[in-house]
Amino acid sequence: MKTRIETDSMGEIAVAADKYWGAQTERSLHHFNIGFDVMPREMIRALSILKKAAAIVNFDLGKLDENKKNLIVQAADEVVSGKLDAHFPLRVWQTGSGTQTNMNANEVISNRAIEIAGGEMGSKKPVHPNDDVNMSQSSNDTFPTAMYIAAAETMNALISQIQKVHDAIDAKAREFADVVKIGRTHLQDATPLTVGQEFGGWASLIERDIERLKMVLDGLYDLAIGGTAVGTGLNSHPEFADRAAAQIAELTGLPFKAHPNKFAALSAHDEIVFASGALKTLACSLMKIANDIRWLASGPRCG
Repeated sequence: MKTRIETDSMGEIAVAADKYWGAQTERSLHHFNIGFDVMPREMIRALSILKKAAAIVNFDLGKLDENKKNLIVQAADEVVSGKLDAHFPLRVWQTGSGTQTNMNANEVISNRAIEIAGGEMGSKKPVHPNDDVNMSQSSNDTFPTAMYIAAAETMNALISQIQKVHDAIDAKAREFADVVKIGRTHLQDATPLTVGQEFGGWASLIERDIERLKMVLDGLYDLAIGGTAVGTGLNSHPEFADRAAAQIAELTGLPFKAHPNKFAALSAHDEIVFASGALKTLACSLMKIANDIRWLASGPRCG
């Protein structure tokens, strides 16, 4: 296998010549070679949206020159599109702050940008993975920011699909409003009700689930970006947090904003826990509906 030499603060390491990742990603492949659970595509997309937004904002703030900004944006767009998915091999099992995946994104965008510029991959010129792609950032704020972007995008997509499920069931409730059927208690025949009433109950469950999913979104729109390593914003421009969140909002079409307290944003992810609870409730509702349909076959006389 043909390789090239990549370097970091720990020295040199060989990387496959046809891969865009660098030293930090290669070390993670060696030291966290656990299972096959790679980082979800949604997270890679979100990280790349963040890197693109950061490059644009750092340029606007006079911290990054235009050529580097353009190269980072072009490379990040390729990652967002899924074109470079094969260059994100890391498992979810890694250090707690997601440093390896953040560096995976930095290195891939850097090396692809270098290639676009006609440079030598691994040279870190003209685009450096840390100094340029990761400018004004830390794994401690980029990774939670990407988590929230990915969760918000996925939640919005889910809500639209669950709304279709609700509408279909609700339509059947109206269609079957006058059809009388046997009830079920204790898996046995019980007093009658209409099919419309039963379907209407299911539609109500899903309607309320959708409202709970929508409640989750506002918290997911608060981003940690700009907090850097511990929440103080050290090494970032005072305007970076608000501008970066606004740029991410523009790129995604979702109302992201800077979290009002970066110490909370970096140290806890209660909004993700809240989202998990809403999703579990939806799952319970769907399981209940599926079981009700299954019990239509139970008897003893009317199954």
